[in-house]
Amino acid sequence: MSCEFSGDVPAGTCDRQKEAAPATPGPTTCPPTLASPEGHETCRPRLADDCLILTGPTAAGKTAIAVRMAERLGAEIISVDSIAVYRGLDIGSAKPSADEQRRVPHHGLDLVAASEAFNVASWLSAAAEAVEAIRRRGRKILFVGGTPLYLKALREGFDTRPPADPALRDAITLRLEREGAAALHRELAERDPAAAARIHPNDARRLVRGLEVAIASTSRPSLPQNTWNAPSDEQLRVPFLIVDVPRYVLADRIAARVHQMFADGLIEEVEAAEAATGIGPTARQAAGYCEVLEMLAGKRSREEAIEQTIRRTRQLAKRQRTWLRSFQNTVWVAG
Repeated sequence: MSCEFSGDVPAGTCDRQKEAAPATPGPTTCPPTLASPEGHETCRPRLADDCLILTGPTAAGKTAIAVRMAERLGAEIISVDSIAVYRGLDIGSAKPSADEQRRVPHHGLDLVAASEAFNVASWLSAAAEAVEAIRRRGRKILFVGGTPLYLKALREGFDTRPPADPALRDAITLRLEREGAAALHRELAERDPAAAARIHPNDARRLVRGLEVAIASTSRPSLPQNTWNAPSDEQLRVPFLIVDVPRYVLADRIAARVHQMFADGLIEEVEAAEAATGIGPTARQAAGYCEVLEMLAGKRSREEAIEQTIRRTRQLAKRQRTWLRSFQNTVWVAG
C-alpha cells in the first residue's frame, strides 16, 4: 500500500506529503530500441499492442485481478508502485505475495535499498528494460499499480530539457558561424561531457541545442525541468483499465488492510530496515512507514500510528481517484 505519487517526495512530515513533480533524472541507459532524442528525453517503455495497463486506488484489489489476468493472457507484470521498488519494505507496500510472484513473473520490485533515492525517471528506465526483455520472450506486458505520476510518465513521458530560449539559441548559432563547430563542441564537452559524446561536431542543429541546454541548466537551475508530452494515438490505444470500488467498501478495506499489516509485522519490518541500511527520505514518507518511525521515536502510540495510517491511506485513495479521472481513454471496471 504505497502512499507515494512518485518516488520524488522531499523529506518532511507525514502530513505534508503531496503529489510531486518528477525530480530531474540522473543518467539512464535506454535499451537500443528506445529513442532518447538528443539524450535529454527520459527513456521510457515503448507501448504497443502487446501492453495492458491495470490501475486503481490503493486496496482496490489490483494485484489479485492482475495475477489472474496475466495467467490468462500469457503476460508478465511490471509494477507501477513507487514504494514497491524498495528492498525490505514488503508489508507496508503490499507487494505481491511469494505465491503470486511464483505464478507470474513480476518486474519493478526490490530495485534499490530502502535508503536510496529513486524517482520516476529511474522507474521509467527500469520499466523500459523490463519491457524489452519480456518482448524477447514473446510474452505480453501488464503494467499494474496505483502511482499516477508513474502512469502519466509511462503514457506521456517527459522531457528534462529546459524550455527553448530563442535569444540564447540565436547567440550560439552566431557563435557557430564565427568560431566554428569544433570550438563549440569543446565547450559542450566541458559543460556536459555526456552530451558531447552523443553529439557529432558536424551535427550543427543538435550541437546548438545541446550547448543551449547545457548553458541554461547551469545558469538558470530554477527553471522547470520537466515538460509533459501529449500521448500519441498508439499510446492511447493501449487498454487502460481502472479498478473501481465504492468508497465505503474501499474505506473498510483500507482499515482492514492496515490492521493486518501491523499484525503481520510492519513494526518489525521497519526496525529491520532501519538496522540494515536505514530508510531514506523518500521511502519514509509512505503511509505506514512514516507512522511507525514516529512511533519508534516515541511520538505516537501503536494505536495512534494505526489510526493515522488508515487516515492517510484513505486520503491517498481519494487523491488517486482524482488523478485517475484525468486520464484519457480509460475503462473503469468493478473491483
